[in-house]
Amino acid sequence: MNKPLILITNDDGYEAAGIQALARSVATFSEVYIVAPDGPRSGAAASITCNIPVSYRKLTTTSPNQHLYTSTGTPVDCVKLAWEQILPRRPDLILSGINQGDNASISIHYSGTMGAVIEGCMKGIPSLGISLYLPRGQRYEDHPVCPEALQALNTLCQRILSDGLPQDVCLNINFPNRPSFQGWRLCRQARGLWSAEWATASNPHGEQSFWLTGHFTDLEPEATDTDFAALRNGFASIVPIHIDMTAHENMNQIQLLLSPHSL
Repeated sequence: MNKPLILITNDDGYEAAGIQALARSVATFSEVYIVAPDGPRSGAAASITCNIPVSYRKLTTTSPNQHLYTSTGTPVDCVKLAWEQILPRRPDLILSGINQGDNASISIHYSGTMGAVIEGCMKGIPSLGISLYLPRGQRYEDHPVCPEALQALNTLCQRILSDGLPQDVCLNINFPNRPSFQGWRLCRQARGLWSAEWATASNPHGEQSFWLTGHFTDLEPEATDTDFAALRNGFASIVPIHIDMTAHENMNQIQLLLSPHSL
């Protein structure tokens, strides 16, 4: 009987410590195909490359049960390429990460890590994004996800391989920066806001230039059921994400705005 086939990608590049740690961990019970960008693609969200060709190449690896490919495209491109050009069969699970930095709250909308997860979910594959909350400037190599947390993630992956996920639902997982695993918290996405998002950059041509930076504010710091609340209390947060972005609960309210001209 074939081992489960897991596709792994990220937005930090195939050489990132987080993706390597994730691949080693799940390779203990699966066959792993890493198809990841050739360099950082943070903030790529769900972007695709449509104006220039995208290429990939196979790299050698000495790790058992692992196949390594790198691509010139975005994380979503990597999933699309793997799906149609690389994988020997339909993947049983798609993992994206482990991202160096959290993707909690509204950061999911900018995240290349989660862009790949949403792409996998739209293709009907159980898909998980995994990120590590780190203060700005800290590296995954210096503060890795602890072995106990990786084992808990392995157990979760095996349960999903067995039982699946609801249709059109994927998971956004964020680990706290802790030396031990305190447990999971199923929660909702916190309301948040990025501000002060540009810092002046030097430009030899005299044009005004800026680096994207920013300060994140949790708009509901007293809430106890959000992803940031879980992270603050040392728990790993799991937020189920639905592909259908329709605001179903607001349909009647919007309908009133259309009267009397709606059908």
